[in-house]
This record gives sequence, C-alpha cells and structure tokens, in this order.
Amino acid sequence: MMPAPTQVWLVVEPIDMRAGIDGLSQRIQNTLGRSPCDGTAYAFRNRRQNRLKLLIWDATGVWMCQRRLHRGHFTWPTSDATTFALTPTEWDWLTTGIDWQRLSATAPSNWQV
Repeated sequence: MMPAPTQVWLVVEPIDMRAGIDGLSQRIQNTLGRSPCDGTAYAFRNRRQNRLKLLIWDATGVWMCQRRLHRGHFTWPTSDATTFALTPTEWDWLTTGIDWQRLSATAPSNWQV
C-alpha cells in the first residue's frame, strides 16, 4: 500500500505527462537539487492542470501515482519559486479538485453584514 505523504512539494512548472519515474526523478535532482528518495512526495501537473503525478519514496522503492479530473482543474500555486510545500490537509483538498488555498483565506477587513 502506498504511504500517505506527510510533506508534499508541488513543482510549479508544468511537465509533459509522458515522463515516468526516471524522468521525474531526474528532474527533481537536476532542477530542484533534491533527492527523490528524501522521504517527501513530489507532485507534478500538466499544462491544462487536469492531471497530476506524484512521486513518493516508501523506503524500498518509488511509487508513481497519477490522477485525472474529468471536470475542472487542480488549483496550483502561481509562484516565482520552483516548488511549493503543502500540508497534508492542503494535499487532500488539492487531490479532490477543491481550491486548497481557501483553507488559509483571510476574511476581508471591510466586509459587513
């Protein structure tokens, strides 16, 4: 059984979904300067933001999982950074297609009833 990720790093730039474990692992090493076997999970998305791939190390090998939304898209950060860290709760929201950024949204200070 695949381990539940305790920390997920989203790779901000979209990828070609034909990439497999070796191609994504190489991207983690070369672009991010990290090891794909460091115990964290790495999530990648396609350009249309309706598919994602996850690489996660379970101490004996690497899992690669893919998810596709039939409607809508995954909410992905827009950042100048190459990666973005998510909490486990944010990851759960992201994979269901819900806007995980709403978890930490602040109420507008000028809103009145």
